Amino acid sequence: MKLYLYIHLFTIAYPLAQSFEWRLKYYTKWKALFPGLVLTAAFFIVWDVIFTDLGVWGFNEVYLIGFYIFGLPIEEWLFFVTVPFASVFIYECVLFFFKRNLLGNSPKYIAAALSVVLIALSLIYSHRLYTFYTFLFTGILLVWHSYKNFSYLGDFLIAYLLHLIPFFLVNGVLTGSWIEEPIVWYNDVENLSIRLGTIPIEDSIYSMLLLLMNITFYEYFKNRFGLNTLQPK
Repeated sequence: MKLYLYIHLFTIAYPLAQSFEWRLKYYTKWKALFPGLVLTAAFFIVWDVIFTDLGVWGFNEVYLIGFYIFGLPIEEWLFFVTVPFASVFIYECVLFFFKRNLLGNSPKYIAAALSVVLIALSLIYSHRLYTFYTFLFTGILLVWHSYKNFSYLGDFLIAYLLHLIPFFLVNGVLTGSWIEEPIVWYNDVENLSIRLGTIPIEDSIYSMLLLLMNITFYEYFKNRFGLNTLQPK
């Protein structure tokens, strides 16, 4: 059963179909989306290859096609395309349907507080590879966003909260919810062993980092291509 591939089809189906919706016109922003998607994917794939080789996580061949590149199943490569595509679509919906500056000046303080917590935890649990690097990288990126106080930061936070709905569904299946065995397994020696259902808590922060990096590049390229980007405050 090639379930991992079916999850990708499920993840991207609705956002792809709605990309041509007359109000959002997400397809007109793709030239800003894909350069950032490639840059972000390059970072995460290198990380993924190293952690797979170290046994921090791995993949259940029962649910895979069986085609690998640099030790990663092709479905894992697709993860860094379909998930960001769908997540940035959620962000675009927030930009269109939500009131601007809904959170006021609070996003930079939220980002600063969260960065302090994550960096502190990364240092405390530096012996756990997944916890350390996920919390550290996310904390550093949040520090920068808090300092720069980008006007899209509040929209990102709202999009992140909304994206947790499909996140728990998709990651739940990937980590073993509702199926006999997990598609992606984790070595709990390298994480906090705290699960949200079947999902390691680090996955929620990993997903934050993935989304924020994609949105950062997305806004940069929207600005570069003149696609009505939001400017830093």
